This record gives sequence, structure tokens and C-alpha cells, in this order.
Amino acid sequence: MQTFKTNIYLKIGVILFVSLLLLIPTSMIRSLIYERQTVQNEAISEVSSKWAGQQTLTGPVLAIPFTRYSKEINPKDSVVRWVQTLDYIYLLPTLLACNGAVNPEKRKRGIYEIVVYNASLNVKASFDAQLLAGLDIPIQQIQFDKAELILGIDDLRGIEEQVTVNWNGQQVLFNPGITSPDIARSGINAHVPLAAAIDSQTYSCEFKLSVKGSQLLYFTPVGKVTDVGIVSGWANPSFNGAFLPDKRTVADSGFTANWNILHLNRNYPQVWTGSKYSVPSSAFGIDLIVPVDNYQKAERAIKYAILFIGFTFLVFFFIEVLQQTYIHPIQYILVGIALIAFYTLLVSISEHVFFNGAFAIAAIATLLLIGGYSRAILKSNPLTMLLVGILTILYGFIFVVIQLQDYALIIGSIGIFVILAIVMYYSRKIDWYAIHMDDSKSKSKSDI
Repeated sequence: MQTFKTNIYLKIGVILFVSLLLLIPTSMIRSLIYERQTVQNEAISEVSSKWAGQQTLTGPVLAIPFTRYSKEINPKDSVVRWVQTLDYIYLLPTLLACNGAVNPEKRKRGIYEIVVYNASLNVKASFDAQLLAGLDIPIQQIQFDKAELILGIDDLRGIEEQVTVNWNGQQVLFNPGITSPDIARSGINAHVPLAAAIDSQTYSCEFKLSVKGSQLLYFTPVGKVTDVGIVSGWANPSFNGAFLPDKRTVADSGFTANWNILHLNRNYPQVWTGSKYSVPSSAFGIDLIVPVDNYQKAERAIKYAILFIGFTFLVFFFIEVLQQTYIHPIQYILVGIALIAFYTLLVSISEHVFFNGAFAIAAIATLLLIGGYSRAILKSNPLTMLLVGILTILYGFIFVVIQLQDYALIIGSIGIFVILAIVMYYSRKIDWYAIHMDDSKSKSKSDI
């Protein structure tokens, strides 16, 4: 037993083994955080399924059916016959303007918070029928009387009231569904009157749309010129998709954003037939994100668990070497478990109170536990205060790092480098070959 207490190399080996052993419960806590995140995502999906999901608005677009004739040769008798099929011409607006407000709401599902919204939009568009001449389709094959104005909406449950379009001064009601899936997978349509001729006539439409959804609201730039302007009271938007806004202001009171996109910025023309082009790939819009939530912050914090364990054990080891105060491996393990318990406290408490308060409660509880236990095994107030002070600095450092979203990595890296530099500086004059953990100074003391 005396050899185990005084053999410095055996002691180092035991400390390293205990440190690696404690990575197992650390990994289990990381799995716990992932599990709770999964439950949170399930809660978001459940609320979205009852409210309305993420929304992408595509259109309005004119869909005009036409008759296509193609040759078909019978391989048995080589008889040629003409087959008639129905296809669609898609005419995009020359000008598309969409302006409105997005009003977010926070909903609760158990202990979880979900962001939903109500959007009130004013949409204006104009169409140039002369573009149809470029398709070289005989006019008698175009079914102008069956033309539809289609508007793609991902989740039709989000429509809150009847949508009526003003088409060249005529009021037309929208109907559910889209005849052709080439533009969007779901949406609404309105049968609109077109002149049975390819001329220079311009058609205009205007309608109001009240739609609700969850988290995401995207738009597709189908206009030759697409102008989208959004205002909202949400203070933490994320602008995603194929295009960023040309102008935006974000403040604590909310945000405003404006996109102005030309047809030259996307990879499809103003008019085509069939399913030649993928329109959804050009969508852009807003993600009403919740700022880094408690699980993301807890996951950031637990990445530094090895730093806490290693640095705390290093302090204990220096105390053993320099103060001839012997600490049993079981005591190392108990202190390490107390450090790990901080993360379970942090995750569980942060589910019920704001994260900063949860961090403070978990950190204070852990410091009191380790401080009291260290006082009992070290029997020295100065050494106990030194250890608690070091841990307090570490907790403060981790707290600052997890609050940062863009600079967390660089601040964390610099902090670890500084800690390593401090350890190397204060241990630079120790002659490790001359150290002997002599038990003679502790013979008058009872073994710990």
C-alpha cells in the first residue's frame, strides 16, 4: 500500500485510467442530450402536423393545356400512327410582387417550445401572352378555355380563408389541387379566361393570401422580375435558400427584408412545356429559428468535459506531489463523477428554466459539492479555495464560450491554449526526476 501511495508513475497511470473511464458516462450524457433533442423534434413535428408545416409558395403561374401529337411505330407490322397526348404550357409572370407581414407565435408541447406563424401576403402579377408565340405550337392545339392560374402551397392546411383572385378585373375563386405536378406538388388553382389567340395582350392578377405554417416560409422567383418584401416581429430570422435579401434590417423589435430577383438569376425560362425544369430549386426565404437552444448549448458545454476532468485531476496531482497530501483513486473517481453530474443537472434544469439560470444553479451546486469534499480530504482551506477558484474560472470560461455562436471555436481554442500555457509556466521548475512522494511527513497523520 505504501508503494502505491508513493509511486508517482503508478499514480499518474491511475489518474489517466480514471480520466479515460469517466469519458464513458460523458458519452452517455451526450447520448441523453441527443435523445432529448429527438423528443423535442418529435414535439415540433406533432405541433406542425396539427397547425401547418413548412411553406413554400410557388407562383402564380399560368398552366395552359395543349394537344401534342407524336409518331408511334408498331414493331410488329411497322405501322405508323399518330398518338394524341395532353401536355401543359407554363407561362411565368413578367412581374411578380409579394409583400406582407409574418406574425410568429410560440406554442408549447409539454416542456418544448415551437415557433409557428401567420402570414398575410398581397400578391400581384402580370403575364405577357405574346411569349406563347416562341413555342411554335399551332394555335388550334392550345386549349385557352381550360387555362389555369396555379399557386403552389406545400401544406394546404395553412390556408385560413377563401382565396379570390382579381383576374383582369374579374373575380375568380381558387379551387383546391393542381392538375399538373410539374410546377409544385400541391397547391390551388383558378380557371381564368384567356383570349383564344396569341397576341400582345397582357393579363394581370392580384389576390390576398392568409397562410399559416411552421418555422420556414419560402418563395419561388417565378417572375421575370420578382420583388418580395417581408416585415415581422421576430428578432432572430435566418435568411436561407437560393438567394439572400438585397436589403434587410434586424433588431430586437423584429426584421424587414426585401428580395429583388431577375429571371437571369435562375436556371429556367419564362415559358416552356412539360417537366423540363425544376422550379423549387430556386426557392428562398426565412427560417424563424429559435436562438441556440438549451440542448445545443449543453452539447457545446459537454465537449469541454475532458478539460474539467483533466485540469481538476491535475490540480489534485500537484497538491499530492508538492504538499505530500495523498489522495486515493476512489476519491479521484468521486470528484470526477461530481464533475459529470454537473451536465445532467444542466440539461434537466434547463428544460424548466432559462439556460443561464440553469447553468448557474448546476455550477454552484457542483462547486459546493466538490469544495466540501475537497476540504474533507485535503484538510486545508487555502488549497480548497484554490481548487474552487480554478473550477469557477473554468465554468465562467465555458459559459462565455457556449453563449457565442460565431466565435465559439476560436474563443474555446484560445482559452484552452491559455490554460495549457499557465500549467506549463507554473510547472516549469519542477524536477520530476527528483520528486519522491515520501510518506514520512504523513506518519503522524492518519491515512486518508
